[in-house]
This record gives sequence, C-alpha cells and structure tokens, in this order.
Amino acid sequence: MKHLPNLITGLRLVLTLVVFLAMLGLASQPFVMWAIGKGIDPQLVQTGLYFTAFWGFAVAALTDFLDGWLARRLKVESTLGAILDPIADKVLLAGAVIGLATLGSWMVACAGGLMLFREFAVSALRETLAPRGLKLPVTLLAKWKTTLQLLALGGELFVGGWIAWGLPRDPALAQKASMAADILLWLAVAVTLWTGAEYARAARKALKAA
Repeated sequence: MKHLPNLITGLRLVLTLVVFLAMLGLASQPFVMWAIGKGIDPQLVQTGLYFTAFWGFAVAALTDFLDGWLARRLKVESTLGAILDPIADKVLLAGAVIGLATLGSWMVACAGGLMLFREFAVSALRETLAPRGLKLPVTLLAKWKTTLQLLALGGELFVGGWIAWGLPRDPALAQKASMAADILLWLAVAVTLWTGAEYARAARKALKAA
C-alpha cells in the first residue's frame, strides 16, 4: 500500500500520453483518411477519440488529488512522490495545452502559453533558491490554481467535443457554453499569473534576507 500513491501519480503520466495521442488523432487528417480507407465511420472515430481524450483527462485530473490524499491518509509521503507529483502535474498541463492547440484552439494556445510560462518560471525560481537552502512554500491559492487550470482545460475539451457528445445542435447554446469555458480559462490564467507574481516577490525577499 505504501507505493500506491506513487503508482497513481505514474498513472497520471500514462493517461497524459493517452489524452495527447487522442487529441493528436483528432487533429490528424491522415488518421481520418486511414479510418475512411478501413471503412470506419469518421464521425464514430471522432466521437471515440473525444471520449478518450476527455475522460482520460478527467481521470488524470482526479489522480492529482487522489495521490496526495492517499499519501497523507496512509502516512506514506515520500521524497519520490514529492518529486513526481509536480512533474506529473506540469506534464498533464502541457499535454492538454499542446493537444488543444493542435485542434486549432488559438485561445487555448495563448492562455496555455501564459500558464506554462508561469509554471516554468516558478520552477526556475525554485532551482535558483535551492542551492542557497531557500524554499518557496506552496500557497493555498497556488493549490486552487491547479484545480482551476484543470477545470478550465477540461471545459475547453468538453466544449470542443460538443457535437461528439450528442448535445443539442443549438448554435446559441453552444456559443454560451464556449463563452463560459473561455471565461473560466482566462480566470485560471489570471490566478496563475497572480500566484507567479506572489512567488517572485517571495523569492526576492528571500534572496535579500539571505
């Protein structure tokens, strides 16, 4: 049981690959042509890939909370888990952003680029402070930031597969759903950048005090 949280974190990495490949398949014209050549209904292929991408992402996002909760519950928190968990989070975020960008979502590409910039910048700050024995503790808002990012990207993926889900072909309703997903996405960006600025200020104070 002591290895279960780390196995769940590893599952998140595997699911990220599945999600990314499913979105890549959706964006791949040769793949669609291959399906047609095999006598497979392209709409059926698209629906299957959207289901795989969305539910794979949903389960992967759930493991982000499950592994940490189990580690604390079973009292098996480990150094390996502390290293793997943020890596798996960033890989999931990057995979979803790049995958959605390949589907032609320029808004997700821009918003996701800002999110990834913040994530890598904060990681660089931590790497800079570590040799000096300084740390940047994770704030409560930063934890909610991760939740917001995953909800926003999941929302964008859901809206992208609107037709695949068999939802009403009502342009007005679909537009409202898309607008709601976009608002949530930019809210996630705002919180992401705000927490990044907080970490930058904390790092500056720590360096001055050192």
